[in-house]
Amino acid sequence: MNTKYMNPYLAGVLLGLVLLATIFITGRGLGASGAIKSLVVFAVDGVAPAHAERSDFYGTYVGPGKDSPLKSWLVFEVAGVLIGGFISGLVSDRLKVVTESGPRIRPRARWFFAATGGALFGIGAQFARGCTSGAALSGMAVLSAAGFITMLAIFGTGYAVAYVFRRLWI
Repeated sequence: MNTKYMNPYLAGVLLGLVLLATIFITGRGLGASGAIKSLVVFAVDGVAPAHAERSDFYGTYVGPGKDSPLKSWLVFEVAGVLIGGFISGLVSDRLKVVTESGPRIRPRARWFFAATGGALFGIGAQFARGCTSGAALSGMAVLSAAGFITMLAIFGTGYAVAYVFRRLWI
């Protein structure tokens, strides 16, 4: 199987250039969790508009005279990431659903752990007021101490959790 991947060093440089361009053009860094928030706000406003307008949280984003939450630049950013990922998979012939698992874990359990981890990550991003790309990557790009601390916490926690769950993979 001939799998085509981009050189990780080149990918890192390109990511840095994209981040630099984003900060230069928009005055903000990259981030993704705000797009999910915008989708949730849009959905709640669509199902229960009166509740959304009265809510302290949703009311700041919806109501008379306010643009649709889907017009947020983060929604366009995430849509571009999804479209770009799809095109990348198509071009490199990697566009298929594969469930990777170790010798001691079944695919169903793998999906469970992936969904649980994703949900916990999403909750953490809401508490932290940003995801890893927003808090760590963009924070480090502007030499924010909080960005460096966030990155250390993310990788430190990742290594600690990986040590606990490694028996499922080895």
